[in-house]
Amino acid sequence: QVQLVESGGGLVEAGGSLRLSCAASGSISDINAMGWYRQAPGMQRELVARISSGKADYGTFVRGRFTISRDNAKSTVNLQMASLKSEDTGVYYCHVGGLYGVRSFEYWGQGTQVTVSS
Repeated sequence: QVQLVESGGGLVEAGGSLRLSCAASGSISDINAMGWYRQAPGMQRELVARISSGKADYGTFVRGRFTISRDNAKSTVNLQMASLKSEDTGVYYCHVGGLYGVRSFEYWGQGTQVTVSS
């Protein structure tokens, strides 16, 4: 089992910045990927950024505005968001994935609201 606690969402004006953090606890040694997804009202959940084995991938809409980082010692994954736009508004979810032996697993955080006012 893995527990995820997210923090850092809130209200920001367009052009501003926010930093999201997600702390993992439990069976963290089996985690091999950590990341963030988001879901806007009426839309499907989409990848924002993920990091695995030191390699980061970003959603196409990010275009250099966001940076994901992972602190293995603290079992946290952070998302630094800059140049925020109104279309970045949504619920942001922390996600982790890994393997228990040959069985894959994934866990989701409870979500944190990000609202960007224009």
